[in-house]
Amino acid sequence: MMVTLKNNFLTVQINEQGAELSSVKNDEGIEYIWQADPEIWGRHAPVLFPNVGRLKDDQYHFQGQTFNMGQHGFARDMKFQVTEQTDTRVVLQLKSSEQSKTKYPFEFVLELIFTLDEHRLNEEYHVFNPSDQSDLLFSIGGHPGFNINLGTNISLDQETLEIVPSKQYSHIPLAIPLSDPEHKDQIDWSQKKTLSREFFKDDAVILELNREQTTLMLNNTDNDHGVALTVDNAPYVGIWSPYPAEGPFVCLEPWWGIADPVNTDGEWSTKLAMNTLKPSENFNEHFEMTFF
Repeated sequence: MMVTLKNNFLTVQINEQGAELSSVKNDEGIEYIWQADPEIWGRHAPVLFPNVGRLKDDQYHFQGQTFNMGQHGFARDMKFQVTEQTDTRVVLQLKSSEQSKTKYPFEFVLELIFTLDEHRLNEEYHVFNPSDQSDLLFSIGGHPGFNINLGTNISLDQETLEIVPSKQYSHIPLAIPLSDPEHKDQIDWSQKKTLSREFFKDDAVILELNREQTTLMLNNTDNDHGVALTVDNAPYVGIWSPYPAEGPFVCLEPWWGIADPVNTDGEWSTKLAMNTLKPSENFNEHFEMTFF
């Protein structure tokens, strides 16, 4: 079932299945969100929880047990419950269950909060540890896909990406499908880049943000439509479009976590970039999307 938020500038739809942002249209009817063609990529903007990226052999170890879990975790495939809603704000909630514990032996409460304000949509991640005795260990992230052919037939090489602050960023390459943080290189983003399909030939481009406020701006050179995504406190951002498939969209992905490193021992408690909540603690992060 879809939840609709609306103001004078934007109409937003969020699917209760996966709490997935599925549509953002302006008053001209321009659709900013990728519409999930299953022949290319059958999702819009999945929520990545309790893992970001892929686990080595699609499994991990915790307290002497081995658990299987697919890429990006399971929340994107679960039904969330709407707990609050107005015309411009909605709270969707997912709680641990006997089903989730077969893959992930933790108690948790995950809330996605979407708030619409003029041309901006804020997406919040709230994670709560309801246990009175055990820590909660998790990763979380966003994966929104943004259309590049906004009202016109535009190819990827007519799309620019600008990052602020403009500087050199450390890039963590993928040893597909795992990350390789021990072999970082540098990408110079002192000026905006015109994208190309070849830019994604090695899969997602993963940049270290070091929890610095960062804005990534996608812009059509033909008509100046686009989107700016701002994140305040994320350690990483992924930038992805399919290769070699011709998918007319780009994903900008703020991450509080990362795929398993190639040299991982598979232990969940020592996984790179893991977030830990003690009993009754909260995790609160967000990112903002501005559509123009």
